[in-house]
Amino acid sequence: MPKKKSTNKSSNSLALAVILIIATFIVTTCSRKIAGIKEKEKTHSSKKSSASKHGKKKSAKYLLQEDFEKGSKTNYNTEEISLSSGSWEFKDAVTGGLDEDHKVGTKALRIRSNGMANMEFDVAVKGTVTVTLKYALYGEDEKGEWELWASVNRGQRYTKVGNTVSVSSNTLKTATFTATTNAAIRFSIRKTDKTNSRLNFDAFTVEEGGKAPVVTGPAEGSVSGDDDNMLLGNPSNATASLAMVNNYLMDKGYYKLSYSRDNGTPNWVSWHISSRDLGDMARGNDFRPDADVPDDWFQVTQTTYIGSGFDRGHNCPSGDRTASRDANEATFLMTNMIPQAPNHNQHLWSNLESYTRSLVKEGNEVYVIMGSYGTGGTGSKGLTKKIAGNRVNVPARIWKVIVVLPEGNNDLKRISRSTRVIAVNTPNNNNVNTKWSAYLTSIEEIEKATNYKLLGNVPEAVRQELIKKIDTGE
Repeated sequence: MPKKKSTNKSSNSLALAVILIIATFIVTTCSRKIAGIKEKEKTHSSKKSSASKHGKKKSAKYLLQEDFEKGSKTNYNTEEISLSSGSWEFKDAVTGGLDEDHKVGTKALRIRSNGMANMEFDVAVKGTVTVTLKYALYGEDEKGEWELWASVNRGQRYTKVGNTVSVSSNTLKTATFTATTNAAIRFSIRKTDKTNSRLNFDAFTVEEGGKAPVVTGPAEGSVSGDDDNMLLGNPSNATASLAMVNNYLMDKGYYKLSYSRDNGTPNWVSWHISSRDLGDMARGNDFRPDADVPDDWFQVTQTTYIGSGFDRGHNCPSGDRTASRDANEATFLMTNMIPQAPNHNQHLWSNLESYTRSLVKEGNEVYVIMGSYGTGGTGSKGLTKKIAGNRVNVPARIWKVIVVLPEGNNDLKRISRSTRVIAVNTPNNNNVNTKWSAYLTSIEEIEKATNYKLLGNVPEAVRQELIKKIDTGE
């Protein structure tokens, strides 16, 4: 009996050992398989993550890419078009997909006449950006020119970037530009020659970095500051400080001004005119608010003067800025306007503006300062002190000073006691005399009325003589 019991124990032990061995084998094998699967998943996930990061890094290289593939515009009318990068305004421009359009994909931008393509949105950037785009003559067209322009104030004013590009090839070539900004930037592609050729553009990109553009010195024979719109001085010591709410200095590129928040008008506007400012650009008539007015100030718009009995009277006139579209359009900002009696604006003031341009066409260059003061003008609806719910002041007087020099360089040093100065001070009245010569006065009298110091950068001994002069009007 004892032996039989021992045999059963041995059998049971052997069976248990076999079961344990099999279980261990199964667990080990399964664990390895599971581990293998997890390792593969981890590796695959890692590769996917790496690829994803690489993809993001690659796309982040560019701040903007536009291939003109999305969206379609087949007529040359001026209108906005939605492209992959955002909304663009096309003037005399289309998206061309013909065989004659030289392109990278199926479409390219095509511009004719003096057309352009303007970004209607900003790219946020601080520092230098590099812009590249491909260009060629359309079809078999012969020669053309184009320029890249940039705006750092939401399209309100543009400046040329780099040099004009001459095009003589029907094969796509690449142009590269650099621009610098402290906030945001948008671009405009412009055909600038006067031929009947058409130009293609494609693969437009903007990326961070690049060599900052070189700033060149003044042209030979000129001096720094020549032709500056405020060369003769800052009459009210205006500054671009938000604390100076009623003497806020603004530079519009084609003129400078001191703005009054409480009046909703400029105190004065200063600009320079030479033969280079006069061309054949048509009047823009695009009255619009000034985006550079601080956000919490009352914003004068193109409709503010409607029904008031007063014109939207230019300080720097449209006719003084006809060399380019940008120059002309800059004069239609509402910060350049005052409520001006219609007959005063359209006759008296128009005559003085035309006379000023005639001096330039005769070989002179002129520096002009225009301003207004007081409250209460007489428009087509009678005497009015304020318009737009008392938000915009109607000035009582409108004045202008014109300094005339023969075309040349080193302007400040050329101003002498014999330099011609024309000063007028007029009532803002619908019944004014149409002859500006009826309102001739001295700069000194305007200074007494305004508490400004005019021609402040002119040597004082010379200035003292000039401010007492009264022109003959001939």
